[in-house]
Amino acid sequence: MLDLELLRAFVAVADCGGFHRAAEQLHLTQSTISQQIKRLELETRRPLFRRTTRSVALTDEGEMLLGDARRLLQLEEAARQRLVAPRLSGAVRLGVVEEVAGGSLPSALGRFAALHRGVKLEVLIGVSAELIEQLDAGRLDLVFAKRPLGTSKGRLVWREPLVWTAAETFDLVPGAPLPLALYRERSVSRDAALSALRDGELGWEIVYTSPSLTGVRAAAVAGLAITPLPLSAVTTGLRILGIGDGLPPLPDLEFAIYEKRRPDKASEALADALLTLARGPLRPTI
Repeated sequence: MLDLELLRAFVAVADCGGFHRAAEQLHLTQSTISQQIKRLELETRRPLFRRTTRSVALTDEGEMLLGDARRLLQLEEAARQRLVAPRLSGAVRLGVVEEVAGGSLPSALGRFAALHRGVKLEVLIGVSAELIEQLDAGRLDLVFAKRPLGTSKGRLVWREPLVWTAAETFDLVPGAPLPLALYRERSVSRDAALSALRDGELGWEIVYTSPSLTGVRAAAVAGLAITPLPLSAVTTGLRILGIGDGLPPLPDLEFAIYEKRRPDKASEALADALLTLARGPLRPTI
């Protein structure tokens, strides 16, 4: 049986792309992480990483082990939670933005529901400003959303670059207004993009508006416009544009968890579960 602590270090190095960041994530020293990887390689009798002075990459054997390591860690966490989890009941109304609603989030909610069968989950997908307003009005118990620019409320979970994207075949036309695909009004990404453009001299026009990430991304993939996306949302068919293309830099997005003033035990437990998901190797992807 492989040591779970060694597997945890292995997954952290694979996800973080290096020993230093993995050590920070696991609150260990870099030398400890290095020793754990060496022990795991001795146990498996396989080289798991290719190391250079600038990068760390998985070997073919490492790629094969990674999926199994994730599953073993998930099983261990689920078993531990079942043993220590308090008996909860009630309902939790959760609001999430589309950027974190896909990927591993549904499976995380499924595990929470299985662990706390007495808790009813109600999930609403929306844009940050409207979800936070509904939380303040008492219509939601918990919100996982992008922080509005210039604010610091909520429990910060992670930061992520916001980047300009366009179809791989899209060409910027010199002197022509920049065609934009944006969320509808009151979106954090929209506000960040327009603020950056207003500070510059580049002409622009909004040609496509959508209430969803899926919509603006589809417009960009089709070559209709460029759109600002979280780095994790950049998919096949899109390329990243930047200062070299004449576009202004964009701020990082901050994703945070917002709770009502007096959260009940069920809401607190779900917030803790989401924080664990986002900070670990199973952070939601789009």
